[in-house]
Amino acid sequence: SGYKVWPSEVESLMYRHPGIHECCVISTPDPKRGESVKACIVPTEEAWSTVTADEIRNWCREMMAAYKVPQEIEFVDELPKSQTGKVMWRSLQEEEWKESS
Repeated sequence: SGYKVWPSEVESLMYRHPGIHECCVISTPDPKRGESVKACIVPTEEAWSTVTADEIRNWCREMMAAYKVPQEIEFVDELPKSQTGKVMWRSLQEEEWKESS
């Protein structure tokens, strides 16, 4: 879309969703735009069996500008973390771009 999307801004909004325990926002290759937004989400225990990508996307559309809404949502059991507990977004990013090349 040509707009700069700050992952931390999108993540802080997404953490307000009651079904999200953890999330990490990265870029993913997009044939039309070059890059688009992807969210890797660890749902809360209660939400695992009920929350859907469409529900999260619709919720995001109400909470943020359209160009910030994740085009792709992936549910994961856990996010990779460093020894200090920080999410290792770079490893998710590298894996995403490697898979698509």
